[in-house]
Amino acid sequence: MENGEFKIRTYGFGELAQLYMPHITPKSASNRLRAWINHNSHLSRRLELSGHKKGSKILTPQQVKLIVEHVGLAF
Repeated sequence: MENGEFKIRTYGFGELAQLYMPHITPKSASNRLRAWINHNSHLSRRLELSGHKKGSKILTPQQVKLIVEHVGLAF
Protein backbone atom coordinates (compact mmCIF):
# COMPACT_ATOMS: atom_id res chain seq x y z
CA MET A 1 0.00 0.00 0.00
CA GLU A 2 1.19 3.45 -0.82
CA ASN A 3 -0.13 6.43 1.12
CA GLY A 4 -2.86 4.24 2.59
CA GLU A 5 -4.07 3.24 -0.88
CA PHE A 6 -4.29 -0.34 -2.07
CA LYS A 7 -2.19 -1.07 -5.13
CA ILE A 8 -3.29 -3.64 -7.72
CA ARG A 9 -0.21 -5.78 -8.34
CA THR A 10 0.91 -9.40 -8.08
CA TYR A 11 0.29 -10.76 -4.57
CA GLY A 12 0.86 -14.06 -2.89
CA PHE A 13 -2.49 -15.59 -1.95
CA GLY A 14 -1.61 -15.54 1.75
CA GLU A 15 -0.25 -12.01 1.48
CA LEU A 16 -3.57 -10.75 0.11
CA ALA A 17 -5.51 -12.74 2.69
CA GLN A 18 -3.48 -11.12 5.48
CA LEU A 19 -4.37 -7.67 4.15
CA TYR A 20 -8.04 -8.55 4.56
CA MET A 21 -7.59 -10.24 7.93
CA PRO A 22 -4.42 -9.01 9.65
CA HIS A 23 -5.51 -10.05 13.14
CA ILE A 24 -5.74 -13.80 12.51
CA THR A 25 -3.05 -16.31 11.60
CA PRO A 26 -1.85 -16.38 7.99
CA LYS A 27 -3.25 -19.90 7.50
CA SER A 28 -6.66 -18.90 8.89
CA ALA A 29 -6.70 -15.77 6.72
CA SER A 30 -5.92 -17.84 3.62
CA ASN A 31 -8.62 -20.37 4.52
CA ARG A 32 -11.17 -17.62 5.03
CA LEU A 33 -10.32 -15.85 1.76
CA ARG A 34 -10.54 -19.21 -0.05
CA ALA A 35 -13.98 -19.78 1.53
CA TRP A 36 -15.16 -16.34 0.37
CA ILE A 37 -14.04 -17.16 -3.16
CA ASN A 38 -15.58 -20.65 -3.11
CA HIS A 39 -18.93 -19.30 -1.90
CA ASN A 40 -19.09 -16.73 -4.69
CA SER A 41 -19.69 -18.72 -7.88
CA HIS A 42 -19.40 -15.66 -10.12
CA LEU A 43 -16.01 -14.73 -8.64
CA SER A 44 -14.84 -18.35 -8.74
CA ARG A 45 -15.75 -18.63 -12.40
CA ARG A 46 -14.09 -15.33 -13.34
CA LEU A 47 -10.92 -16.33 -11.51
CA GLU A 48 -10.94 -19.69 -13.30
CA LEU A 49 -11.31 -17.93 -16.66
CA SER A 50 -8.34 -15.71 -15.75
CA GLY A 51 -6.16 -18.80 -15.32
CA HIS A 52 -6.34 -19.16 -11.55
CA LYS A 53 -6.15 -22.78 -10.40
CA LYS A 54 -7.13 -24.22 -7.03
CA GLY A 55 -4.13 -24.07 -4.73
CA SER A 56 -2.33 -21.35 -6.71
CA LYS A 57 0.04 -19.41 -4.48
CA ILE A 58 0.36 -16.34 -6.72
CA LEU A 59 -2.40 -14.00 -7.86
CA THR A 60 -1.88 -11.91 -10.97
CA PRO A 61 -2.89 -8.24 -10.96
CA GLN A 62 -5.98 -9.20 -12.99
CA GLN A 63 -6.98 -11.81 -10.40
CA VAL A 64 -6.39 -9.39 -7.52
CA LYS A 65 -8.60 -6.85 -9.27
CA LEU A 66 -11.38 -9.45 -9.62
CA ILE A 67 -11.20 -10.29 -5.92
CA VAL A 68 -11.26 -6.63 -4.90
CA GLU A 69 -14.22 -5.98 -7.24
CA HIS A 70 -16.21 -8.78 -5.60
CA VAL A 71 -15.02 -8.64 -1.99
CA GLY A 72 -14.24 -4.94 -1.73
CA LEU A 73 -11.40 -3.14 -0.03
CA ALA A 74 -10.82 -3.85 3.61
CA PHE A 75 -7.48 -2.16 3.98
